[in-house]
Amino acid sequence: MDIFISLPAQTLELFDGSSLLGRYAVSTARNGAGEQRGSFQTPRGRHLIRAKIGAGCPENSVFVGRRPTGELWTPQLAAQFPQRDWMLTRLLWLSGREPGRNRLGTVDTMRRYIYLHGSPDSAQMGVPGSIGCVRMRNRDIVELFDRVPAFTFVNIGDYRVESGNWTTIMARAQPLRFEVFVREQGVPQALEMDAFDAVSLHALAIDAAGNAIGTGRLLPDGHIGRMAVLRQWRDQGVGTALLRHLMAAGSRAGVRRLRLNAQSGAASFYARFGFVADGPEFIEAGIPHISMVNPG
Repeated sequence: MDIFISLPAQTLELFDGSSLLGRYAVSTARNGAGEQRGSFQTPRGRHLIRAKIGAGCPENSVFVGRRPTGELWTPQLAAQFPQRDWMLTRLLWLSGREPGRNRLGTVDTMRRYIYLHGSPDSAQMGVPGSIGCVRMRNRDIVELFDRVPAFTFVNIGDYRVESGNWTTIMARAQPLRFEVFVREQGVPQALEMDAFDAVSLHALAIDAAGNAIGTGRLLPDGHIGRMAVLRQWRDQGVGTALLRHLMAAGSRAGVRRLRLNAQSGAASFYARFGFVADGPEFIEAGIPHISMVNPG
């Protein structure tokens, strides 16, 4: 299992491979995204759950310094202590996995005491409001706490994924595909564009500023293709988010076997999501590819 938190969407998603197990509204930092100590921002990148705290505590249990105080949050208690940043019910303590970005020195997530934690019923979800942590509803943090083991991977991304048809997606996806396939990889432009775009579902990854950073498409027959992520956004989980989005769309549409032609260098990426080789390597647009299928 692993967790993806989208800062622009203010959502937390729990996955088992390509299967979405749960989606929850959250509230991250009102100051936005950032890794520096003292910034009161939510850190980005790859993390893991280093510790689980609060097993068996009643809902609304108050924590200070990761220890239950014996109090239960109520509106009356909140009125007594209006300056408290309430951490309730359960804590999942995050540790960064990327030295120099969110681990060690002044950017160390664990030493910044960043948690996923429960919150008062009055705390609004779906909009930024915390001082760095990821707030959740009490019932949601209990459910998540019970489902995930320690050391579960958590990716916090400053992007979200949406989908649409070619008419709604083209203006943003087409320049991105040109950059990746034509300019970077040398694919002839006449081959990059085809008639299948008009009949496909397209996924688009968008950063916090609204810029397109990745795309992919799903044909009606279950063929996934045109997966592209801008160079500066690679190795940040964007491809994973796009692929999961398209696989979920295929499942909803009743597609029984998903297929794709993977560039050979990316075959191991697709294998992590259940795709297996289905034929010998071949050359397409001058690039080695291999046909892969997900039996479902």
